[in-house]
Amino acid sequence: MEYKLSGGTVDLQGFFADLVRCETRVYNALNDRLRERHGIVTSQFEFLRYLRDHPGSRVADLAAEFAIGIGATSKGADRLEKQGWVVRQPNPSDRRSSLLALTDDGLRLVNEAEETFTERLIELLGDALKGAPISAAARALSQLRSVLERDQVGMPAG
Repeated sequence: MEYKLSGGTVDLQGFFADLVRCETRVYNALNDRLRERHGIVTSQFEFLRYLRDHPGSRVADLAAEFAIGIGATSKGADRLEKQGWVVRQPNPSDRRSSLLALTDDGLRLVNEAEETFTERLIELLGDALKGAPISAAARALSQLRSVLERDQVGMPAG
């Protein structure tokens, strides 16, 4: 069934299925390549990259960025800490929380893995989405994400 939206008519159920199945397949392909070359999975890479790009982040900051629960985020940070890629430091402004920081090994890992991640994304998207279509898709997804985040849609309860 098609629905009239601004900009045209669209099969919303088909759009949803395409969006989710594409995300899953791309994520899984990235997982496989990162695991093969660096011994990590995509979620670990994303946490490490976020911590590199946002020094002084807390577990709550990661949870908000990735729209996942605090408990799952804390467990993910624990696994990174156990591997020696992240350390917890006292938060000078709130003694109930800690700040997460990359270790030298964590920084080296995320920088090396980023090359693999980008290379694989280019492989996956390059031929499938040429020129203008990928730009339009990127703009549309960025706009959708902004609206969902602004309205706090899909945020976990705890």
